[in-house]
Amino acid sequence: MVERVVATDATLALIEQLKNEHGDMLFHQSGGCCDGSAPNCFLPNEIMIGAQDVKLGEIGGVPFYISKSQYDYWKHTQLIIDVIEGQGGNFSLESATGKGFLTRSRLFTDDEWATIEKVVEADLN
Repeated sequence: MVERVVATDATLALIEQLKNEHGDMLFHQSGGCCDGSAPNCFLPNEIMIGAQDVKLGEIGGVPFYISKSQYDYWKHTQLIIDVIEGQGGNFSLESATGKGFLTRSRLFTDDEWATIEKVVEADLN
């Protein structure tokens, strides 16, 4: 199975720290505005996930969403969530840790994309 979103070891460690402090949470890939395009980590009551959001998968046991419009633009890429030193997103849970989540990406290979298309097509039928 091809994962549409993956996390580095540093990301998984920060997710565990945040889960220990806050409990359940979720990620949403920001589409611009204040934080640019960044992975933001929220408590479940801080953001509403709706029909225009796509669940890409989970990282560290935490669901990861992106807006449908952004997904349509980035669907050929695997999102790789990493951690950097410095201020995270203004609205993201990690902002007080001195670290920030960062999205990197890579294009899927033709074989990976063919596999993903089959899964998406099966989900639609």
